[in-house]
Amino acid sequence: MRLGLNEIMEISKPRIVVLLVITAVTSMYGASKLVPGAPELDYWSYLHIIIAGALASAGSSALNHYYDKDIDPKMKRTSSRPIPSGRMAASHVLIYGLVVSCISVIYGYFALNAVSAFFIALGIFSYVIIYTAWLKRLNTSNIVIGGIAGSAASWAGWSAATGSMDLLGFLVGFLVFVWTPSHFWCLAMKIKDEYAEAKVPMLPVVIGMQKTSKYILGNTIILLPYSLILSFIPDGMGLVYTVIAAVSGGLMLVYHYKLTKTPTSEFAWKAYKVTAPYLTIIFVAVALDAAFHVPFF
Repeated sequence: MRLGLNEIMEISKPRIVVLLVITAVTSMYGASKLVPGAPELDYWSYLHIIIAGALASAGSSALNHYYDKDIDPKMKRTSSRPIPSGRMAASHVLIYGLVVSCISVIYGYFALNAVSAFFIALGIFSYVIIYTAWLKRLNTSNIVIGGIAGSAASWAGWSAATGSMDLLGFLVGFLVFVWTPSHFWCLAMKIKDEYAEAKVPMLPVVIGMQKTSKYILGNTIILLPYSLILSFIPDGMGLVYTVIAAVSGGLMLVYHYKLTKTPTSEFAWKAYKVTAPYLTIIFVAVALDAAFHVPFF
């Protein structure tokens, strides 16, 4: 047993950390430019949201590793993680996760504001308690409702800039929630057999590949117009965001339609690779629109 840097990085899920930090930072920048009366932000403000967001994501990811220690050995994708492989003691992962998660909320409260700290805590609670401990092993709604954890990162960034939450900020953050099922169900189709072995009721395990592909397409049919609604509300997004959202969402729609015609794990993996960058693209679009805002109306 050891507590090396490589193991700490692994239980912190750095790819998720980067994705959620990008979501929070772009939301923070977008709010600072798009919300009337929002204060001008300095580099320290962005550093604070990066630190608080990274700690929250790392801590909750570690707690996910701890809770799933019994089913991780049953899945090829997770069997080499630090706990099942014997490289870290479960108790060490638990302590790390709890301490880092608590620090992230406290840091957010003092370095940012109480509203942002609330959303940081909401993200941790949603991922660890609602998704991991409650819904993941219970029913197919697991990843749908669990997607609120990603939305919380955007809301934390938005409220870090404004000290509150308005309609546009809520809708921007809710994009993550709407996108999550299409993204994760593609992955679930790819590794359906592993989830079945671990007795995790992901959608393709319960209803099959064909029906799941139709659910993915249906979700994306909701996602595309939802993303464009943000341009049609008062003081909403502008032309830059609208064009990027339409193109990136349209590409997802094409691949997910093709997935219904070829509902295999191989094509699901291709669809996943198209779906995965969407979140980064759409939130970069929010920041670009804020920087070069051209009103849609």
